[in-house]
Amino acid sequence: MGAGPRPTIRRMTGRDLRAVMEIERLCFPAPWDEEVFLEELEREWAHLDVLAVDGVVLGFVNFWLVRDEVHVLNVAVHPSARRSGWASRLLAHVIAVAWREGCHLIALEVRRSNQSALRLYRKFAFRPVGIRPGYYAENNEDAIVMLLERPPSATAG
Repeated sequence: MGAGPRPTIRRMTGRDLRAVMEIERLCFPAPWDEEVFLEELEREWAHLDVLAVDGVVLGFVNFWLVRDEVHVLNVAVHPSARRSGWASRLLAHVIAVAWREGCHLIALEVRRSNQSALRLYRKFAFRPVGIRPGYYAENNEDAIVMLLERPPSATAG
């Protein structure tokens, strides 16, 4: 029995922009435009990483590492590649980077209606801590604020 496809997670480059934009448009009701992604690539605190299998970008994650905290902005997987564990791989990557860098907290907002994302974050022990009413401007949907605190057993290294 084979091990299956082996993903690589690496920093996004300009060459990945077309694939990332396609995923962005397919996954989000109010997708960011190319300019926003290009700006993110220039920010020293922003981490824009892609998950690729056999050179094909199937997903991406965008997170900010500021001082000792991480803020997750986007986790997205192409609809044709969902239910393969790629979103879990991307989120595990964020958590590993955060703990390695000595962060004590990871925060994110998620649409109240996004049940698959809520299940993913709960699987990784994120907990809801509040609501941002009308956070998503295109439909006035609330966001659930979720946090993951660094466990005492996670050591920087």
